[in-house]
Amino acid sequence: PARSGSAPMLASAAERDSAAQRLQLAFAEHRLTDEEFDRRIQLALTARTNAELDQLVADLPAATAVTGTGQLARPATKRGALALAIKGSVTRAGHWRVPRRLTCVAYKGSGRLDLSAAELTAPVTTIRAIAYKSTIDVVLPPGARIEATGVGVSSDYPAGGQQGGGQAPSGPTIRIRGVAYKGGIDVTGTARALPG
Repeated sequence: PARSGSAPMLASAAERDSAAQRLQLAFAEHRLTDEEFDRRIQLALTARTNAELDQLVADLPAATAVTGTGQLARPATKRGALALAIKGSVTRAGHWRVPRRLTCVAYKGSGRLDLSAAELTAPVTTIRAIAYKSTIDVVLPPGARIEATGVGVSSDYPAGGQQGGGQAPSGPTIRIRGVAYKGGIDVTGTARALPG
């Protein structure tokens, strides 16, 4: 048998989930850059040991803020720049103002970003989508061009392709950078009705 302390402790699914939540909250609080968050969340979701997880969150504050439901509290962030669902759902639909850069994180829940009637604030809109055991649906506006990259992203349109037939090539560009773990990010061009 191995000597006590000679082998690292294997991480449980619950411990990986906890580390991922801390990283999501730190990202929402602008403690982590886009690149840092992407790197750390991928490492957290595939970590094998507690030591690996501890290293990923060692420079972050302890997760002490908890809601009445036992979930981590959601931090304040720039209005509209973050759509966050933790064990729930988040929807942006109808006439809403889309910032130039938008991050949607779904953690054991679902997300829906319907841009079909939205007001785009820039000719190029970048959407960072992170789905952990979740699905995020993105509905494109008419005439949009899409550039989708990442892991677990599926689209009805080829990369750089245009949807909405016959629209001018000067239409808005939607860049989707996605990471999905045991979930998916689906991009479509047809709006679906909201549930009753």
